[in-house]
Amino acid sequence: MAKNVKTLKTNGPINEPKTETIKPQPAKPATSSTVVATAAAAAPAQAPVKKAPATPAPVKAAEPHVSLQFVNPTATKVCVAGSFNGWKPEATPLTRTANGQWIGDLTVKPGRHEYLFVVDGQWIPDPKARETVPNPFGGRNSVLVVSQ
Repeated sequence: MAKNVKTLKTNGPINEPKTETIKPQPAKPATSSTVVATAAAAAPAQAPVKKAPATPAPVKAAEPHVSLQFVNPTATKVCVAGSFNGWKPEATPLTRTANGQWIGDLTVKPGRHEYLFVVDGQWIPDPKARETVPNPFGGRNSVLVVSQ
């Protein structure tokens, strides 16, 4: 039988390599009981895994609701367009109520928003707006300030 030689390094005072002779062991025939015993010995028992309690996701504050009102008894369609909806009138149509009043309930993020009513295709500022600013088209935009 051949001998295998293995070289080990030690951290002794001289730090010289140490040589060790390893003799190969003849293989034992495996039996079903040996395989089962080996498999059981190789797999350590696992303790139950404790899961950390699920932490609830942070509650996202609901965006504020704003109600815009416009009065025009002769209008057939009224929408609102502004910085809060990408200036797309069709995104926010208003609903007609009694006496020619149009109401739109919006969900908008807190902040300062500019907007205009679109009445039968005509872009007009909100006559009840507390503040307006000039727009690049020579008109004025209404300003809506939403707080949290």
